[in-house]
Amino acid sequence: MAQFYFEREVRTPNGECYTILEDSKPVGRLDLHFVPGLVHATMVVNESLTQEAIQELISMVDEDLTDAVGIEREDLVVHVHQGRDLGVFSHNESTLHEAEGDTTPPTTGA
Repeated sequence: MAQFYFEREVRTPNGECYTILEDSKPVGRLDLHFVPGLVHATMVVNESLTQEAIQELISMVDEDLTDAVGIEREDLVVHVHQGRDLGVFSHNESTLHEAEGDTTPPTTGA
């Protein structure tokens, strides 16, 4: 069974951002936003993850991350997106940083 864990990248008064790791390999990203009574999450995972693995991650977010923050909440809403990582764009760099091992250029749609 895969070992998932979350590595925090950013914490603000109203949210947190995490890299999702599976056995030390990045497999996704999680953004949490806190509002009164609600934690709203956006989870983006690699296309290789199964529905069971995604459900396990959602359970971990619910049981481990939101409880650790100490936010009183009535609900947790998670939007899950699945696909492949194209890289990271920064205004300080003029090009897209390609994802590890992926040299396919991103396509532009009209």
